[in-house]
Amino acid sequence: MRKMHFLKTMKATLICVILSTLITTACSDDDTPTKRTPTPTTNGASMISDPAKLDMIYSLVDLEGDKGRIYEMTYTVDYKLDDAINFGINGQAKLTQFVGAYLMDTHKGKSMSLTYDAGCSAFAAPDKSTGNFLMGRNFDFNHRDKDANRIDIPVIVVHTAPQGGKKSVSFVDGNFVNYKKGFYTETGNDLSMLMALPYLLLDGINEDGFAISVLKLDGKPTRQTNPANKTIFTTVAMRMLLDRASTVKEATAMLEQYNMCMDTDTASYHFFMADATGDYAIVEYTGKNVNINHPQNMEVLRDNDTLRCVTNFYVSPTMVKTEFGGYSSHGRDRYNNLRAGLLKYNYNVTPSQALELLKVVAQGPDDDKSSTGFTQWSQVYNLTKRRLTLNLTREWDKTFEFGIEE
Repeated sequence: MRKMHFLKTMKATLICVILSTLITTACSDDDTPTKRTPTPTTNGASMISDPAKLDMIYSLVDLEGDKGRIYEMTYTVDYKLDDAINFGINGQAKLTQFVGAYLMDTHKGKSMSLTYDAGCSAFAAPDKSTGNFLMGRNFDFNHRDKDANRIDIPVIVVHTAPQGGKKSVSFVDGNFVNYKKGFYTETGNDLSMLMALPYLLLDGINEDGFAISVLKLDGKPTRQTNPANKTIFTTVAMRMLLDRASTVKEATAMLEQYNMCMDTDTASYHFFMADATGDYAIVEYTGKNVNINHPQNMEVLRDNDTLRCVTNFYVSPTMVKTEFGGYSSHGRDRYNNLRAGLLKYNYNVTPSQALELLKVVAQGPDDDKSSTGFTQWSQVYNLTKRRLTLNLTREWDKTFEFGIEE
């Protein structure tokens, strides 16, 4: 074991950190496992005093050594999922309250920015040559500062193994809580918000081979209001499903028991999910005039090869003659390219072909001024093997690999 001493900037000197064995492997071009050594930092966590939480925060690893682009953490403390479900989280403000009340030791009222103004593409298909089932995913978001300059983000890979739940690995855009590239070692950053990581995921996979991703839709956000159901927020729902669902059917059955609330005035979201049995589905919340009214009807779209891919418009038949469904151009070209590619391969792709599809629909270049037009990461999930490969920012020659411990 290695001892490393970190200076806590707010009050006192932190105790040494013990590096535990991580549950996955990240590989470079030659598939040589990256050595797991915590990344030294002098930044403090002003809202955290619990030694176990501090040990976890200071176990963060920069997977490229010192580039600050992709970090990895095993979340080892209780993130209180049952309390989150019972808290009635209906949006960003309530999620912030929950994190402050249940995961911080001292809450100083710091806010989180959870603006998921994302593009994104996803698809699922079998690899019949091996019998494996695959899911592809691009996460697209072009973060800009007030002068329209692109902000480089950190990707945070989060491993969880909750007591009584399923192990999973999920992926977070650190800038959603105002962490920029290199935040961990750049002086002056408070690391307390790392406690919120389990509820900031954008996609992930669990030990049973169930995977889920979230993609943006235009129009009013979903707000269901059944008085018999508890209220659940987008990312809390994804965390619940990774922790508790083994299959797409189990996941959709769980979602039907909750009021989904996706708070932002300008957008809603749909989920794309797939599992190791070969099942896949798009979950949408639909309604009439969603540019004016909040959608409330949950629809599960599956069992049709045309539903194997999704981008950023409603695909439900009930939304065909609407401006955010059949008349929408948001992600239409990417969708058409995915459909054409899957058809070309007769809905049967190898991992390398899946990556080629992601390349076709990846977004850039850097001078694109749109909010969504930049691919932050691309993933090919092998749901059968419970593993995935990840490429950052269209760097196709450098691949990271992650998976679930057997």
